[in-house]
Amino acid sequence: MLIRPKSDYLEADYAGQGLNEQDAQRYQAQHGYNEIPETSEQPLIGVLKGMWGPTPWLLEAAMIFELLLGKGTQAFFVLALLLFSAVDGEIQTQRAKKAVGTLQRQLTVTVRLLRERQWQFQAARVLVPGDIVHVRTGDLIPADLVIISGTVEIDEASLTGESKAILKGKDSTLYSAATVVHGAALGQVTQTGVNSTYGKTAELSRTETAPGRLQQLLFNIVRYLAYLDVVLAIMLVIAAVFRGTAWQELLPFLVILFIATIPISMPSSFTVANSLEAKKLTQEKVLVTGLTGVQEAASMDILLIDKTGTITNDQPKVGQIKALQHFSRQQILQFALTATDVTAADSVSTALTNAAVAEKITPLKRSDFTAFDPATKTAQASYTENGQAGKVILGSPDIVATIASVPIHFQQELTNLAQQGARVLALALQINEQPAIIGLIELVDQPRPDAVTAIKAIQSRGVRVMMLTGDTPITAQAIAAQVGIGSRIGTLADAKIAPLTFDGFADVYPQDKLAIVKKLQTLGLVVGMTGDGVNDAPALQRADVGIAVANATDIAKSAAKVVLTRATLADIVKVIDSGHRVYRRMMTWTITKLSRTAQLAALLTFGFIFAGFFPVSLNLIVFIVIMNDCVTLTLGTDHAWPTRVPEHWNLARLAKIAGIFAVVWVVIGLVMFWYYLAVARLGIGEISTLMFIYLIYSAMTTIIMTRTRDHFWEYAPSKSVGWVVLLDISLATIMAVTGFVTTQVSWIWVLAVIIIVVMATLILDRIKMWYYQKTGILGTEQKI
Repeated sequence: MLIRPKSDYLEADYAGQGLNEQDAQRYQAQHGYNEIPETSEQPLIGVLKGMWGPTPWLLEAAMIFELLLGKGTQAFFVLALLLFSAVDGEIQTQRAKKAVGTLQRQLTVTVRLLRERQWQFQAARVLVPGDIVHVRTGDLIPADLVIISGTVEIDEASLTGESKAILKGKDSTLYSAATVVHGAALGQVTQTGVNSTYGKTAELSRTETAPGRLQQLLFNIVRYLAYLDVVLAIMLVIAAVFRGTAWQELLPFLVILFIATIPISMPSSFTVANSLEAKKLTQEKVLVTGLTGVQEAASMDILLIDKTGTITNDQPKVGQIKALQHFSRQQILQFALTATDVTAADSVSTALTNAAVAEKITPLKRSDFTAFDPATKTAQASYTENGQAGKVILGSPDIVATIASVPIHFQQELTNLAQQGARVLALALQINEQPAIIGLIELVDQPRPDAVTAIKAIQSRGVRVMMLTGDTPITAQAIAAQVGIGSRIGTLADAKIAPLTFDGFADVYPQDKLAIVKKLQTLGLVVGMTGDGVNDAPALQRADVGIAVANATDIAKSAAKVVLTRATLADIVKVIDSGHRVYRRMMTWTITKLSRTAQLAALLTFGFIFAGFFPVSLNLIVFIVIMNDCVTLTLGTDHAWPTRVPEHWNLARLAKIAGIFAVVWVVIGLVMFWYYLAVARLGIGEISTLMFIYLIYSAMTTIIMTRTRDHFWEYAPSKSVGWVVLLDISLATIMAVTGFVTTQVSWIWVLAVIIIVVMATLILDRIKMWYYQKTGILGTEQKI
């Protein structure tokens, strides 16, 4: 528990003692903590929900069709497929909640409260009615409060949906989970937890359910497969009409054809892949609040990072103090202290307070005070000294220079300090007339020890790092060059015109960051951003990968999809690498889904057109769908690796490689079908069995091949993928040689199919590598 001095003007003027710990603990024992108990949905309800929606509806419609057509066996298998998808989906959802739910245990809102005459920082969950708390800019209101003193502007969008700031003063009510936009106030807690107006505490646990870019692209892929099905179905109908085939015989196959296209395993596969990485990141002290933030990190082109607190330690110390008029160093520091909130935890206030304490300097008596406002980049205080009133303005040199007269040698002194990479504050004094700048204060904040290494590691992943700072261009240039970002520093105007010609931007207000993010996104770039302040929230939410740093405000953390809990940029590399692993697994899913669906649909269609019957029976087609989905469900756990280039989803490229696999397997399958029918003169049942095992074997080897862009044997799959592939191959083989659910065939025929598939796999693997080399993909992929 951190105890801070009771010296803020609001806190100092308050005469109360606050509750004692015994009373607070007694209340908590009776009524519980200031939080909402977690509600867990019954698994059965989750399973039932998994059977309701567009994808389940298609399966249910197919099942009804099968029953109407008298195909009870096929209807049973469709029902089994539906139940399996719903149950597995619920299992994976619970696992994802457990992985992301770690946030509730590790990331809590803190509050400054008065207990037994001492102001202290504690978790908001310990609040009880009667507690006195101090809220300020950037805070989430932790419980229902009544203002005792002070004035604040509140954003109650979480309550009303209206984001307009509302001014509230003494005796006004502040509601739980609203946000303090400006100002500071003392308030007395009236309601907590389930009794609060909002009905919950500000514990930051967001479950992002909106689909990200990756899911949207894959849904488009499935839509294209549906188009293929429609074309093939039309061909089947035309062939059936010419052959005089009854529609009752054709319809079941059309139904099964569309079932094979439905992405039954996709939701579970995504959940597995994302939650697995989220769990790993949690173990690395990186908290994921939105699962889509992990997968988007693989495609990140640019990372926007703050200078202060991200690149630097955000622990500045007062260095040189340049008095530009007749005032002494001690007087300059005293004036600066008068315009400082000495109880604030920000780095600038702490640096000035520590310097004043070291030199035994106390502030002047204030009659009015406006704390530092990021929107104006200044803090102001009115004071009275020896009967004379005055006003002090402290803030950014460029801003202060616009409202105060500037000494002749001001710019030269500012340049001398800023060239060393120091942050500089300007101090202006107003007595009766226009304010005049009377001094400059150097704040020395060195880059973090790991900054250079971490930035280099991020850049090695192909991500361009750009720095944003409110400091002057000279200061920004010095720091950016020092940590390896570059020395081309522009302004907001430059960012709006040609942002990619610069390495960073100076004199950037917090609200300007959103404009920069939008501009980069309009250029087709995937943008990541780090932030810590309340005004960073819109940009963090807009960024493809919003990352809140360890010292971020509550509202910044709630807006981000990733929250760092350690003060190091190196953890961002872990997020990028996790994104690459998710991408790799889902790329395998995509290519195999495209190729296997196209292969099955084409073999059924052309087999019927050429021979008048389907090469595989209805029962075995259902088995193929289920067995294939069992493997794709495990792909989320597969071994994967990050690369040194951002991964962008290219549908045309993925379709081409999937098309290569599909065409080769279809040609081989049709040749085998012709041979069995015309040369070997096998029966329809035997042909169906052999084509069944061919489709299973080829699907399994396709999965193994598409996992990597190198030879498939160079990178072993995970145990889960390997065992399920082996299980599918074994089950299909046993079914064929024993005649279970199919016509029995001899070992000789099965062995022949195995030899054909192995030879085709070796050839296809070489074709795959040739394609990647031809398109330049293999040359750019550098594994880490």
